[in-house]
Amino acid sequence: QVHLVESGGGLVQAGGSLRLSCEASGRSFRAYSKGWFRQASGKEREFVAGVDWTGTSKFYADSVKGRFTLSRNNVMDTVYLQMDYLKPEDTAIYYCAASDEGEGTRRSDEYSFWGRGTQVTVSS
Repeated sequence: QVHLVESGGGLVQAGGSLRLSCEASGRSFRAYSKGWFRQASGKEREFVAGVDWTGTSKFYADSVKGRFTLSRNNVMDTVYLQMDYLKPEDTAIYYCAASDEGEGTRRSDEYSFWGRGTQVTVSS
C-alpha cells in the first residue's frame, strides 16, 4: 500500500527549475509534518526541507536555502518543493516523508511514512 506519491522529477540543465509534488494516497496526512529528503548515488540520505502540519513553520538545509521553497496544501493533502537555480550537486532521488512530530523535524528516523522517490538529474 502506497501512502505518499512523489512526482515532478526529471532532467534539467544547471540553473533551471523543477517542482516536485507529494500527494497522499489511501489515508490522510493533514495532521502530519512533512519533509523532503534526497539521496545521491553512493551517499547517505540527507534532509532537504520540512514543514509543520499547519504549513506555517518551514525549514531548510543550508545547501538549498534561498533556492528551494516548500509549501503545502492541506485541502489537497499535498506538499510541494519548488527547486530553482538547480546545481549538478542537487542530482539525487528525492523522497517525501510524513512524521507525526507535528512541529516538524530534520531527523529521518522521526518520519514513519515514505514515498518511493522521484529522480532529479541536473546536467552541467
